[in-house]
Amino acid sequence: MAFEQELVINARLRISASELSWKFSRSSGAGGQNVNKVETAVVLSWDLEQSECLGPFRRQRLLELYGSRLIDGCLRVCVSDERSQYQNRQIALKRLADLIREGIKPPPPARKATRPGRGAVKRRLESKKQRGDLKRQRRNRSSIDE
Repeated sequence: MAFEQELVINARLRISASELSWKFSRSSGAGGQNVNKVETAVVLSWDLEQSECLGPFRRQRLLELYGSRLIDGCLRVCVSDERSQYQNRQIALKRLADLIREGIKPPPPARKATRPGRGAVKRRLESKKQRGDLKRQRRNRSSIDE
């Protein structure tokens, strides 16, 4: 069953409906008799390795990020939150778009290594000294009678 809905990730990236694959099943959990007769659970799959809308750089970033999550090269999103199949399909599309958006974001800049300032070192050593003094006071001391 195909749904003619293109998935818009951002202004330059769109996934055509032909690349998305849907599966439906009966959902578990609350819902009364509706659970037993209506296939509301949704599994949305997108073949990341065979997708035509991605360039090699973006594909590599997504493969590195979601490699352990891929099943046969497909990124899958399972949703059974709502009682309606339509609502679950909308949630699945949104979750997949969010995953892809997160995956193609540029990496954060590398951390610039810095050393602690003189004041920070002094405060750390002072707190260590105070802690040691406190522990020294707690030690057993021989009483005067001994």
